[in-house]
Amino acid sequence: MDWQILIGQATINGLVVGLLYLLMAVGFTLVFGVMRMVNFAHGEFYMLGAFAAYALVVKLSMPFLLAVAISVVLAIVFGSLIEWLILKPFRKDELNGMIVTIGLALILQNAALMLFGADPLSMPSIASGATTVLGITVANSRLVVVMFAVAVLLVLYAFLRHSPAGRGLRAVVEDAEIAAIQGVKPRLYYPLGFGIGVGLAAIAGALMAPLFSVSPFMGQTPLLKAFMVVILGGLGSIPGAAIAGLCLGLLESYSTLFLSSSTADMLIFVLVVVGMLVFPRGLIGRGEA
Repeated sequence: MDWQILIGQATINGLVVGLLYLLMAVGFTLVFGVMRMVNFAHGEFYMLGAFAAYALVVKLSMPFLLAVAISVVLAIVFGSLIEWLILKPFRKDELNGMIVTIGLALILQNAALMLFGADPLSMPSIASGATTVLGITVANSRLVVVMFAVAVLLVLYAFLRHSPAGRGLRAVVEDAEIAAIQGVKPRLYYPLGFGIGVGLAAIAGALMAPLFSVSPFMGQTPLLKAFMVVILGGLGSIPGAAIAGLCLGLLESYSTLFLSSSTADMLIFVLVVVGMLVFPRGLIGRGEA
């Protein structure tokens, strides 16, 4: 196998991983932009999305895409309730809100451990066969993940740009006080923003489930990578998260191709530190949507 094919396959793998990081990071930065709260339970919502898809596909024999859609709706509703019932007193209280989300993460992780056990679970492939494009063979299951992730991002973009609720949400992200003066009611957008944020994490987890294993501890690494993406892109910046997420996924795939996985991880962290030194406010500064 020549280097062109290897690099092509690494590019496809990097795009798949980068899109999953992107979904995680956009949800993470949306929550921060709306509530000014670092959601350390974000990885657990990713995990819950994967378990929900697993249960619907394996236990109830639902089609995969329908299972993902149901998982996302449940995550949005659950996330909105969590914000309203638990996080409401900590809106824009970064330190105490962070502590509460750490506790929430432990609760969700241990609840999943009690329900599903510690052993990794596997889902059947969502699409059989492979497609060859320009000499590069790509599993159809990965193509489905890429197309679904891109479709979700396009729908999110259209929602944020063209719907009244999306414009209101963007106004709250930009400046909640100015938005309130203009007639927007921020209190209505906090549950919505948090619900959509954790819904995006659940989508990433549900799409990941057929590609990797599912376990109660699976959200830790994606949370760390999403946090890196958000810092690199700029806290509260959705375009910055998009750029940083894809770059991180490609960098991880390329470095793993040429280096060992541990060396690749070390290199990625070094480059993240360098990126933070060069762009201390992120690629696109804090607070932009």
